[in-house]
Order: sequence, then C-alpha cells, then structure tokens
Amino acid sequence: MNPFKPISLTAATLSLTMATHGGATVVVDRAAGTTITLPAASGSGVKFKVVVKTTITSNDLIIQVANATDVMTGTALFGQDSADTAVLFETAADSDTITMDGSTAGGIKGDIIELEDLASGLWGVTVRGSGTGTEATPFSAAVS
Repeated sequence: MNPFKPISLTAATLSLTMATHGGATVVVDRAAGTTITLPAASGSGVKFKVVVKTTITSNDLIIQVANATDVMTGTALFGQDSADTAVLFETAADSDTITMDGSTAGGIKGDIIELEDLASGLWGVTVRGSGTGTEATPFSAAVS
C-alpha cells in the first residue's frame, strides 16, 4: 500500500494494521462516527494520522488501543469557539481511548490526530482541533 495515499474511512469500524496502514493518513468521512482500533503497541515507531473530513453529528469518533495493557500519552489542543484562545488537555496515566463527539471534545472537520507506537504498551498521541461549548477532554480509560 502507498503510505502517502490517504485512506477514506466511511465504515463504522476500522482496525489499523502496521503493514497495511502504517504511515498512511486516515480521512474520517462519516458523520455517524466510527471506531478505530490501533494495533498492539510494540515500539515499532509506526505512525498513523487521522483527519476529520466530516464533522461528527451522531455517535462518536473513537480511537482506542488494542488491549487492556496499552495506554496513550500526550495532549489534545482545542481552539475555543467562544474566544481567540485555546485549551489543552493531557492524558492520564491510564488513558487508552480518544472519544470525539463533534462538539465539546472535538471531532470537527479539520481536526487532526497523530499517533505513534513509542514502546511496548505505549502510544504517543497529539490532537489538534476545535471544540464547541465548554470544551472537554477527549481522553479516557475505556478499554479493559
């Protein structure tokens, strides 16, 4: 697969693989949300980029780890809609899921999520996007 050709995601789910999707940009084009599952973190250095093409209007855009031992480390930076300011959210020690709702926790057209397999059990994550209303963290511990 050409790692430079974007992958259009219109399905309800996608399980990323290092061999097929590593280095590629996944373009989320589904207003009804989707769930993306990462491969198990092994320290491979593989990177994934997810871009929101269509604002989420129902359900959520969820990006989650593959198992109960993997976690995420990083930040989410959202531009606030009520002022020319930004808000920053950090992962917690047990964060393993990004949930973007098309509103307060991102998932708005143009949002970008970058993920990197840093070490066994550890994904690095950077989220840059927008929020509406009172912005909220997209990070949680939902995989068990």
